Amino acid sequence: MSCLAERQQTFAAALLDSSRAVPEGLIGPDGEPSARRFNVYRNNVFVGLTEALRAGFPCTARLVGDEFFAAMARVFAAAHPPGSPVLLHYGAGFPDFVTSFPPAESLPYLADVARIERAATEAYHEREEPPLLPGALAGVPPGKASLLRFRLHPSVRLLRSPFPAFRIWRMNTADGMPAPVDLSERQDTLVLRPDAEVDVRQMLPASHDFVAALAQGLTLAQALEAALAVDAGFDLSENLRELIQMGAFAGFDLGAGENHHA
Repeated sequence: MSCLAERQQTFAAALLDSSRAVPEGLIGPDGEPSARRFNVYRNNVFVGLTEALRAGFPCTARLVGDEFFAAMARVFAAAHPPGSPVLLHYGAGFPDFVTSFPPAESLPYLADVARIERAATEAYHEREEPPLLPGALAGVPPGKASLLRFRLHPSVRLLRSPFPAFRIWRMNTADGMPAPVDLSERQDTLVLRPDAEVDVRQMLPASHDFVAALAQGLTLAQALEAALAVDAGFDLSENLRELIQMGAFAGFDLGAGENHHA
């Protein structure tokens, strides 16, 4: 390692660890080492990373309050510095961190709310691709429909929670309204952005498993089997109609190289 690289590594480590001394060679205008100046810079770095996390997880922050969130974000930032100068992508590991953050144990749903927020961020920045048009299946021969394999829109994200994470997330959005929740309720969430706006919706368990099966490349018949195992009353036509209408698919194929796009 070069001398410059070693000094940069030392500097970066000291920025994120308040127990470390001021790196050698850093001096103030008077030519003397200045711990106070370095601490101001160190604090500004943490403030910047905290604000980046707050921007990406506003509902999570609202649930725990500003002071708690700032303390949690600081611990995360110290252990997980940015891997890129683009802070837009910072915080991918934050939901998993929340799961293992002891002070948040009293809010067992918090990490899943953070996962919904992260999924929305990822969906927003996912690559553009036109969704499948509602009439795209009109030419599929009835005898081949069961062999259809759908390609999900690249922005689609599926989330499963043992808690009412979707409802809690929704109540803590900018226009959300607080209401009683039953923490024993399980909720699944679908996130996607087929056009300009991110769409976040609650899913029924069978619908979640249906889309998850399609995401694995299974045929329509196989995905239907997975959904029916959860809910014998699963309505294939209605689910397909809603998924196409919301832009959840980008294409499909019938095998034998027959690929279809929007």
